[in-house]
Parts: sequence; structure tokens; C-alpha cells
Amino acid sequence: MQELLLIAVGSAFVNNVVLSQFLGICPFLGVSKNVKTAAGMGGAVVFVITIASFVTGLIYKFILGNPNIMGGELEYLNTIVFILVIAALVQFVELFLKKSMPPLYNALGVYLPLITTNCAVLGVALTNVQESYDILPGVVNGFATAVGFLVSIVLMAGIREKTEHNDVPESFRGTPIVLVTAGLMAIAFFGFSGLI
Repeated sequence: MQELLLIAVGSAFVNNVVLSQFLGICPFLGVSKNVKTAAGMGGAVVFVITIASFVTGLIYKFILGNPNIMGGELEYLNTIVFILVIAALVQFVELFLKKSMPPLYNALGVYLPLITTNCAVLGVALTNVQESYDILPGVVNGFATAVGFLVSIVLMAGIREKTEHNDVPESFRGTPIVLVTAGLMAIAFFGFSGLI
């Protein structure tokens, strides 16, 4: 239990996927203009990464990394198989949101299909293999990483909503202030490194 807690805290805060590993920057910067939209994107990413961690963990354990199947020499297929699994899960999420939450589906726009190519999702699946996590620790790592993504994107959206009405110098308006904010958030999250 203590190991799972360390994995969770480490993945969510210490090694935050966006602010420490710099994965998933595209949706982080693109969807973080509104807190509701950012929370919706974060929720979709939590679902996709958690389920992808479980499914890719099963596929790796019983097929790709299994020494009884072709001598365990199928590991070179990890990336391709994981991308296919992630693409299928994103299609499921997209259909679900289109049917049940049309306003959120429309607000996410082009960024929803981009979860398929979000390097954070693939990065978690590959990290689980690289760190030799079994299925449960891999799912905990995936869930905690996704929660870290959710926290970061919602914090960024809240800050962006506040700075939108502030008197920002002209040379910092738009993207520059967003990048400065992201840098300051990364420095703040660096303070969590002493936790584990």
C-alpha cells in the first residue's frame, strides 16, 4: 500500500506529466482558457490514461512481454500497439461526450481527438513498461499522472481567466504571459520534489 501511495504522489505532483516531464503541452496550453473546458479535458484524459494503463498493462504482461510468446521478443511492438489501444479509447470517449455532453464536446473541439496523439497518454503506458510496473501499480501510476494533468490544466485555466482582466504589459499579452505562468507553475511544482 505504501508503494502505491508513493507512486501516486510521485506521479501526480513530483513528476507532474506537464510541469516536470513537459508531456501533453498542446492540450495544456490550448484548452486552458476556460476552467470548465479544462476540467472536461482533464476528466477525459483521466479516463483515457487510466483505462489505457490497465489495457496496455494486460497486453504487455500477457502478450508483448510474455517470454512464452515468441521468446518475449515482441516488445518492439509496444509503441504501435499502445497507440492503437489509445486511439480506440479516445474514439469511445469522443462518442460518449458527443451523445451525453454536447456542449463539452463542442467546447473541446479539435483537442479531443488530439488526446490520441497526446504524448502524455503514450508516455504513461511506456513508463509503466520501463519501470516494470505490474498491472495495479501501472494503473495507479496512470491514474495519478492523469490527476496531475487535471490539476495542472485547471490551475492554468484559473490563472488565465484571472490574468485576462489584468493590466498585462503589451509585450507579454497572449502567449508570452501563458508561457511565463507555466514556467512559474513548474517552479512551484518543483517544491514537491522533497516529498519522496
